[in-house]
Amino acid sequence: MGIQLPIYMDNHATTPVDPRVLEAMLPYFTQNFGNAASRNHKFGWEAEAAVETARKQVARLITAQPQEIIFTSGATESDNLAVKGVAWRYRQKGNHIITLPTEHKAVLDSCRRLEQEGFSVTYLPVEPDGLVDLGRLEAAITDRTTLVSIMAANNEIGVLQPVGAIGQLCRNRGVLFHTDGVQAVGKVPIDVEAMNIDLMSITAHKIYGPKGAGALYIRGRNPRVEISPVVDGGGQEHGIRAGTLNVPGIVGLGKACEICRLEMPEESRRLRALRDRLKEGLLAQLNDVHINGSLEFRVPHNLNLSFRGVEAEELMLGINDVAVSSGSACLSGAREPSYVLKALGLEDELAQNPVRFGLGRFNTDEEVDYVIHRVVETVKSLREVSSFPEGLRTKA
Repeated sequence: MGIQLPIYMDNHATTPVDPRVLEAMLPYFTQNFGNAASRNHKFGWEAEAAVETARKQVARLITAQPQEIIFTSGATESDNLAVKGVAWRYRQKGNHIITLPTEHKAVLDSCRRLEQEGFSVTYLPVEPDGLVDLGRLEAAITDRTTLVSIMAANNEIGVLQPVGAIGQLCRNRGVLFHTDGVQAVGKVPIDVEAMNIDLMSITAHKIYGPKGAGALYIRGRNPRVEISPVVDGGGQEHGIRAGTLNVPGIVGLGKACEICRLEMPEESRRLRALRDRLKEGLLAQLNDVHINGSLEFRVPHNLNLSFRGVEAEELMLGINDVAVSSGSACLSGAREPSYVLKALGLEDELAQNPVRFGLGRFNTDEEVDYVIHRVVETVKSLREVSSFPEGLRTKA
């Protein structure tokens, strides 16, 4: 069977909806269209039952309790709710937040908004491999610190932070720990109990579910986390997030989580093999390729590369039958160097030209081989045009 063009390798930006997820969702658009808050008739009861099933499915994937799951419109809202909600709720205790300069914009911009309100935010530098220094993190915590927000897996470079160690450190110091789990949940095992995570953001469209549906895990005990609402209204979701529930989207999120829980070990193994095939194929044929971020501590489906002497935009135009990205989808169109790669200390030429390959559930060996071929021929032709000196050593 031949490959179908174009090939999609931008699964960090979004994933296609798994047919099994779509099948679960469809009845909730038509037959079972009730409002989950309508408690007086069968239509509402069916919708409410579907939402509660999804709550259990999400909770089970991350070893949480169903009542600790709050449904939102996606990761950006979940990040805003966690960061602002904790800051506002615990303002009497302290006004200090710690995060990283490599976080998603939803966390960074929430922190900047809080700074305008008088909060103090520490942006801890990261190591050249993208990882946080735990000693530096501990030293930054003061008696005014209420929240540490550090993402589990970076959306550009796929680097996995030592979430369990961060959670233990925060627990020992009596500080709440939020992690943006969007790129990690469903890809690597996440256990909110074992890792001492107090709040975690999740979205459906990164795990083969629909756009517009997400969740925030909020710890219910030991300690019980309280947050101030960001959206006020009808008192839905325990009064934490008002608004009519997106029942089809929530059903899709639940089903996507269930599939990930059952298939993650095998899927992660397969994606890691595809990623390594892609990496080895490119490095075997091209010189001076820089792998951005730690390769050891990394989600299995991510490869982020800079090709010295090649502009990422020109490369992506040259391989226009392959969908990849340069940096984050949330920043596409920006010609600034990647703020994530600048935080790693990369020089401008490399930081301005990363190419992010995001492998996914529906990619194949044949597609990877085609992408290797297309990238290699395009990089070589672009380097010829720019008279880039061949023979430089590959830097991994």
